[in-house]
Amino acid sequence: MDAEMKSIEKNSTWYLTELPAGAKKIGVKWVFKTKFNENGEVEKYKAHLVAKGYAQEYEIDYEEVYPPVSRMDTVQMLLALAEQRGWTVYQLDVKSSFLH
Repeated sequence: MDAEMKSIEKNSTWYLTELPAGAKKIGVKWVFKTKFNENGEVEKYKAHLVAKGYAQEYEIDYEEVYPPVSRMDTVQMLLALAEQRGWTVYQLDVKSSFLH
């Protein structure tokens, strides 16, 4: 949790402010996950602070959505294209990412 909070502060992801009149606040929650290695042993514990976006209503609390995910068929297509063209593919584990 400390690493997640340090990352949030370092990236200036958010700041405290007064809630505008008529606006409703959105809560947050901690999501915990245990990562295991190939031997089934605990490799690390991860914690993410996430917004409870399910409490929002489209066109009332927000108007646009940009999900930070990719579809599996897109990933497969890119891997097939890389193989076809002889490109080198690298894997990267992003510790924290934010949409701006």
